[in-house]
Amino acid sequence: MRKHPAQSAFRGRLAPVLILLALLALAVPAGAVAKSAPSVLTFKTMQIGSPGNPAVGVVPFQNAIYRNCGEAPKPAKAQDPACQEVGSVGYDYTLGQLEVTVGQWVKFLNTVDPAGRNKHKLYSDTESGAAWPRFGQVDYSSRAPAGRHYTAAAPDWLDKPYGFANFLRSARFANSLSNGKILETESATEGPYTYTTYQVRLSRQTERGMYDMRKRQATRSSDVGFVIPSQDEWIKAAYYDPRGGGTYSYWQYPTNPGAFGDEGAAAPLPATLDPRTGDVTNASSQPLAIFHQKEAPVPTWCPSNQTPKACETVNPFGIPPKAYAKAFAGSLGTVGQALTRSPWGTLDQGGNAVEWTDTLTAPPFGIEGKRVWRRLHGGIANAPVYQLWLSAVGLQPQDDTFFTKTYPWLGIRVGVIGDPRP
Repeated sequence: MRKHPAQSAFRGRLAPVLILLALLALAVPAGAVAKSAPSVLTFKTMQIGSPGNPAVGVVPFQNAIYRNCGEAPKPAKAQDPACQEVGSVGYDYTLGQLEVTVGQWVKFLNTVDPAGRNKHKLYSDTESGAAWPRFGQVDYSSRAPAGRHYTAAAPDWLDKPYGFANFLRSARFANSLSNGKILETESATEGPYTYTTYQVRLSRQTERGMYDMRKRQATRSSDVGFVIPSQDEWIKAAYYDPRGGGTYSYWQYPTNPGAFGDEGAAAPLPATLDPRTGDVTNASSQPLAIFHQKEAPVPTWCPSNQTPKACETVNPFGIPPKAYAKAFAGSLGTVGQALTRSPWGTLDQGGNAVEWTDTLTAPPFGIEGKRVWRRLHGGIANAPVYQLWLSAVGLQPQDDTFFTKTYPWLGIRVGVIGDPRP
């Protein structure tokens, strides 16, 4: 077949380019994968001051507060939880105003795992929208270009808290930030609150940084950088009132002072969610949190690219619809839309997703083994009001794979210690 003259001329000009590309390909090591540019994330962090504030005593999940544990009742049985003194922090720091979102987590995944090999187990198969229509947040494609293997399972998920975190995933996220490049910081005030906004280009290095992941019980390796907050840092930001409100300057809830011992009479109101977007629809009702009050429906929604039937019936575990509805009630809502602030201006520390801290703790009474346990705090979307209390100091193994794959309400909030600068 006769070639068109223009086609022949084009091929003649293209030949040197093809030869050059072939030579360049030979220079690339076998198995190398093209990498996309690291993503840039922006975090608004609230300034937490009053260093050296007093601690208070709490007995886990008891609706009471004490000046110190010397005033608390002694455990009646060996297996009963003992009093803890919590909330005192001896330095200034900042804490994320919001939980880490799915949109931010997807950018992190594509930055640190551009080849999509999941080397560090940052992704579970139950997280996809196909596997879990109602709760699956992140889709994975093996055929996608480098740096694009992970996407939000629906556009509605981008502004929801990432809900499949364990501590190891959380620590690697903090490492990526701490090893990254701070492009810009900006401090300002917002009413009575002071905040600092960080713009950070993520690093692909997650093995070491703020936390050395080669160590089973990784702790902070620097006094400057991004961290997963300690239990005391988290509690102070959520409950300690520098203006002296509450009881002994501590609130009962992260949303309002409440009244210790009232069993929920002064609790925040439960949020309602738009059934197709997960946005909060009753933000005018204050104080407000995304949790489950007995008299109200469980806050829930179904992603806009899923059918109600799929959300109600399809799950990765083969649970029948009736049992599934009972076992997996409650959905994560859009971050920040409840609008109710803690004493320092953070949002959603009560309800929505329970959040990891980096505080190490002994396992519950009677449990043995080599697992490393960490503290969590904050309650979840289907939690009763007691999980919003100051005393709701929960704990879980830092690397429970089954828990991570089956409990879609495990969130992250980052903090900043010291004074990292661009």
